[in-house]
Amino acid sequence: MKARILLVIIFILSVPFGCSNKQKGRKADNDEVSQPKDSSYLFDGKTLSGWEITNFGPQGPVYVSGDQIILGMGDGCTGITWKGDFPVTDYEITLEAKRVEGTDFFCGMTFPVGKDPCTFIVGGWGGTVVGLSSINGMDASENETTILRQFEKERWYKIRIRVTGEAIQAWIDDEIVVDFAIGINSLSIRPEVELSKPFGIASWKTTAAIKNIRINKVQK
Repeated sequence: MKARILLVIIFILSVPFGCSNKQKGRKADNDEVSQPKDSSYLFDGKTLSGWEITNFGPQGPVYVSGDQIILGMGDGCTGITWKGDFPVTDYEITLEAKRVEGTDFFCGMTFPVGKDPCTFIVGGWGGTVVGLSSINGMDASENETTILRQFEKERWYKIRIRVTGEAIQAWIDDEIVVDFAIGINSLSIRPEVELSKPFGIASWKTTAAIKNIRINKVQK
């Protein structure tokens, strides 16, 4: 009888310890580690702090979801404008963007080049045009920076722009798509994105997602 009681006690004691270890293991597997963002990030991954929703008029909803800024589809431009200080030369902007819904540009990035503004268009004019708007009055669909490229929905693209006193360069993923010598050329923007100055990001009749917006000085 004593032996049977002893076996029952041993069994009861052994079960909780086994379950406890398993539960602890599962909890550790599901824990999410939040990575802090340094001062080079213009988007903290949580809020629109530092940004203003651009009052284009017919814009769609703008909100933060997860670590992304969602630019909802509107009847025209939807975007955000940076309200803090921003350099005018010798800087590099990087971000990731994707087209969620729609068929037009999912990243129209307006930025300063010295005293003039310019916009880098990704996926405009029906979905495939890449280039700068505007050069000598000609927009991204008709100047020397114009290229055509296919973009997949729900795929993230890494976008990088470098501005110096001599040139504007842009990359999509690791491919350089713009290498423009400024020279005596005149730079400007289309009226639709006037409210994006000095630095802003917009989509056109398209739902877009943006994340990991960073700025760094160009080291010479």
